[in-house]
Amino acid sequence: MSDLADEYGLRSGGGGGKSSGKKGGKAAAAKESFHRHAKKDGRRVVILRLFERDEQFVVECDVYPTNSLRVEPLHPGPYHFGSKDEAAAYIEEALLALEYLGCEVS
Repeated sequence: MSDLADEYGLRSGGGGGKSSGKKGGKAAAAKESFHRHAKKDGRRVVILRLFERDEQFVVECDVYPTNSLRVEPLHPGPYHFGSKDEAAAYIEEALLALEYLGCEVS
């Protein structure tokens, strides 16, 4: 995950992330609600993750360019949403666009 994940406390799982973030120290650790993958020609192209913490919903992306030999993903975002439904709709629309471009989505 990106360095922004550390900044916003978006680490899922045990103990690797910061739970205080930059907003006063009382924030709970973010919880990963779900993630989706897209592959093209057997290569991973995108991972989209939805995190939630308190009333915040954040989508984080890992993008693996297909036109280079780059191993490390690009990290656009994070993208903030007012509700879980809005964030999930963003992910589903992005995945639909990737399907139109010939990617396998899971």
